[in-house]
Amino acid sequence: MKYIISLCLLIISHSLTAQLPDAVYMPNIQTVQLYLNDNQLAYPVLSLNGGDKLNLDFDDLDANVKNYYYTYQLCNADWTPVQISSFDYIRGFAQNPIRDYHYSSIALTRYTHYHVVLPEQGAVITRSGNYLLKVFLDNDTAKLAFTKRMLVVDNAVSIAGQFFQPMNPQVSQTNQKIQFNVNSRALSLVNPFQQLKVVLLQNHRWDNAIYIDKPSFYSGNNFEYNSDDIPVFPGGKQWRWLDLQSFRYQSDRVAKADYLPKSTTIYVKPDPDRSAQPYYYYADYNGGYFVQTTESINPFYQTDYATVKFSFIPSDNTTLADQDIYLFGELTGYQFNDATRMIFNEQKGIYEGSLLLKMGFYNYAYVSKKKNDPAAKASFALTEGNHFETENDYLILVYYRSMGGRADELVGTFSLNTLGAQ
Repeated sequence: MKYIISLCLLIISHSLTAQLPDAVYMPNIQTVQLYLNDNQLAYPVLSLNGGDKLNLDFDDLDANVKNYYYTYQLCNADWTPVQISSFDYIRGFAQNPIRDYHYSSIALTRYTHYHVVLPEQGAVITRSGNYLLKVFLDNDTAKLAFTKRMLVVDNAVSIAGQFFQPMNPQVSQTNQKIQFNVNSRALSLVNPFQQLKVVLLQNHRWDNAIYIDKPSFYSGNNFEYNSDDIPVFPGGKQWRWLDLQSFRYQSDRVAKADYLPKSTTIYVKPDPDRSAQPYYYYADYNGGYFVQTTESINPFYQTDYATVKFSFIPSDNTTLADQDIYLFGELTGYQFNDATRMIFNEQKGIYEGSLLLKMGFYNYAYVSKKKNDPAAKASFALTEGNHFETENDYLILVYYRSMGGRADELVGTFSLNTLGAQ
C-alpha cells in the first residue's frame, strides 16, 4: 500500500508540474481575466482573511453552456506545486462550479461569457502564498481549460523600496535598479538565509522575474537588498497602444477594417522599429488591457471580437539574425508560442501576425528571443529600445518558510512606480 500511495503522489506531482501558470489549454477559450476589486488593470493579490474580491471573466467561443469548475493549487515561490492536501489551505469545497454565464448578444462572434467572484463563501483560502487558479470542465481536472496566477498575502513584514539609476556605466542608460529593505520583526527567523526569499516583478511579468535568496547584508531584523548589479531590469520603453473600444469608429492606430457579414478584420498601422528612437513619456498601462466599449452596451457579453492584423517593420526591412519576434503583452498572456510569433514576409520586408481580440483598449510591444534557446529571455533592445527613464511598475514579494515548513508563505508585498513610490 505504501508503494501504491508513493506512485500516486509521483503521478500527481508530474501532472501538476506540467500545468503551466497563465496558460490556456483549449482553443475555444478567449479573454481570460483575473483582477482585483472590479479594476481590470489591478493584479490579483488578496489579503489573507481580508474583504477584497477577485473577478474571473472568460469567454467560450463554442457559444453553448458547459459545466466549468475551478480549484486552487498552492505553489511555492518558484511556482512548483506544494505537495500537501488541499484541506490544508482551502476551507470548504476544493472544486466549485461556475454558475454565472451570459450568451453573447448583438455581437457577430457568438460566445458564452462566464463570470465568478472569488473567493466564494464555500471555498475560502486559509494560507498565504502563490496560488494557481485552475478552471476545468465537467468536474474533471484532466479537462483543464486554463490556469491563472493569483497571490494571497499575510502582511507580516514591512518593506520600503526606491528606484535608482544604476551606477554601472554599461547599463546606467538602459536599465533600472530597485533598492529595498525588509523588516521581519513579526517573524521567527532561525536561519534567514534559508527562510526568506524575495521575488521582483516588472509590470507584473513573470517571464523576467528576479529571484533573490540572500540579502546584501542584514542587522537584527533589518535586511538590505542593494547590491550593485541585482536587482537590475532593462527599462524598456512606453508601450504601444491600440484603441478597439469601437469597431465602427476607427481609432488613430487603425489603418483599415474589413466588415464581413459574420466577422470583422482590423488592420493596425505598421509599427516601425523604435530601438534607436529617443525616450519620451506618455501615459500607458504597462502592457495591460481592459475590455471596454464607447457604446452603451455591456462590455463583457455584448461586445464583439475581431481578427486584428499586426505588422512590425524591422530596420532595413530585413530579418533579425538568429532572433524570433513576438507580439507581447497581457493581450498574449506574455506567452511565446506559434500564436504569438510574428512571421517575416520577404516580399514586404515586414513581420506579420494576428490575434483574435475583444473590444477594449490594449497595450502591446514587440520583443525578440534568440532562436532555438528556450532559456533565452525576451528582449526589448532590438525592437523597442531600453531606457532608464521609462515609467514602470515594480512589485516586491517577500516569502517566508518556517523551520520544517512545507510551503513558502507570502508575508509581504510592496508596489512602487519609477515616477514615485506608491
